[in-house]
Amino acid sequence: MMARKHNDWRDTLPTVRGRLVFDAPMAPFTWFRVGGNAEALFRPADLDDLITFLLGLPAEIPVTVVGVGSNLLVRDGGVPGVVIRLMGPFASIDVAGQTITAGAGALDLTVAKTAEEEGIAGLEFLSGVPGTIGGALRMNAGAFGAEMKDVTVSAEAVDRDGEMHLLSLADLNFTYRHCDVPEEWIFLSASLKGQPGAPAEIAERMAAIQAAREEAQPQKVRTGGSTFANPPGHSAWKLIDAAGCRGLIRGGAQVSEKHCNFLLNLGDATAADIEDLGDEVRRRVLETSGIELQWEIRHIGVRK
Repeated sequence: MMARKHNDWRDTLPTVRGRLVFDAPMAPFTWFRVGGNAEALFRPADLDDLITFLLGLPAEIPVTVVGVGSNLLVRDGGVPGVVIRLMGPFASIDVAGQTITAGAGALDLTVAKTAEEEGIAGLEFLSGVPGTIGGALRMNAGAFGAEMKDVTVSAEAVDRDGEMHLLSLADLNFTYRHCDVPEEWIFLSASLKGQPGAPAEIAERMAAIQAAREEAQPQKVRTGGSTFANPPGHSAWKLIDAAGCRGLIRGGAQVSEKHCNFLLNLGDATAADIEDLGDEVRRRVLETSGIELQWEIRHIGVRK
């Protein structure tokens, strides 16, 4: 367990209506099922609860926002400060014409299914993105030929001072797996626009995406999804394969033999095993190709 720090700030936090837990295990909230504790884990009851908490939190205490942990590695030493998970009211989905406004905590798959039911085409790719809308905004998530920049009209965020910000597509300044919004801002929702489509045809495209995922990617295993971003003009998995890393093992972690841009927890891996394996893959790819892979999986916390 991470040594307790800033004990005084814990005692001065405002009263909240949501759930606030100290020394909260993070591993159960990640797909890898590894990692240490958060000093504090907060699940706000609603926006007012979140803003009240932010205003009462000392400025020097770090805040980390997580979703469903699908593309996340929590290090073994735990996460300093406060981890915030947006659930419940932050997962709402509203439809107006061809525009869907989804809360940051809404699952990408649920948004895609809502679009299907409403006859809104163009959001099918979200069914192939494991995560939430907040995470999809933060990294301009994409799959199967489309990404968030193609469908986002606007997004809403709140900063550490409790100030609300309505962000246009230009404000977000999406690039490959990145947006320019300050890291300390917390996404609250996104408005996504599609076009009219027949629900049956949309469902067919989503089924094709699911079939392609099942054929190419490891299923029902402890993984963090796509590990490295594709370098310009290259596929990360091809570079990894060419470097001889398919099936490579470090401790309890392995490079997937089915799709070598996926790392697996074989059952007893530590976060360090997974991170060290990824760094070894990066070293070998750099050595064989001269290309430096960049992590797509987000790392939070400290190493033991």
